[in-house]
Amino acid sequence: MATTTDVRRELAGLADPRRAAATSRFLQMVPGGYGEGDTAIGVPVPEQRRVAARYWRDLSLAGTAKLLTSDVHEERLTALFILVRKFAKGDEEQRGRVFDVVMAHTDRIDNWDLVDSSAPYIVGPWLADKDRGVLDRLAGSSLVWDRRIAVMATFAFIRAGDFDWTFRLSDRLLHDPHDLVQKAVGWMLREVGNRDRAAEEAFLAGRYRVMPRVMLRYAIEKFEPRRRGEYLSGLA
Repeated sequence: MATTTDVRRELAGLADPRRAAATSRFLQMVPGGYGEGDTAIGVPVPEQRRVAARYWRDLSLAGTAKLLTSDVHEERLTALFILVRKFAKGDEEQRGRVFDVVMAHTDRIDNWDLVDSSAPYIVGPWLADKDRGVLDRLAGSSLVWDRRIAVMATFAFIRAGDFDWTFRLSDRLLHDPHDLVQKAVGWMLREVGNRDRAAEEAFLAGRYRVMPRVMLRYAIEKFEPRRRGEYLSGLA
């Protein structure tokens, strides 16, 4: 049976100090940044995925949860890659246990790459045929990452042609002060539009003039230049 020490040792062997410095800047692990206080060791994401592919069967769920509490960013991301695999390959009981681990550790899923690598692949799929009230709780959290998890989880619903919760949470977070939530909302609205342009534009019609500019830009990124210009000028 593999242990968290095995995974940590392998990741440490792949560490690159120069890449770590670049990762720290990219994910704002600097004073005043949204990732302040985090630690990067410089392991490329493809390498982390390969480590996860080797260990997901043999590392217990408890061991994976322990890895998710690490102070090292790449260890937490690798833990999430392992959880995504356990969820995808598991039965209903296993999937529920993986979901519970994620919900118990949202404070450690504390950067956008961690959220985006897990919420659409665990949180959303688990809730697809269940009570989704937990998303309202997350959307009301003081933690920016909880709010981003709520929005990003709806990607799973969007893929199934279900837009209701994306619109519900977009309305709730329409004036969120954090740009990482604004971008997530805009991104999910864009994904709705990729599947049903009329549905997205119907949602935007009464809101685009008051939503944050970055949210709007993300939402209309795939529109034709003329139509995009109409939204940006307030003449849509």
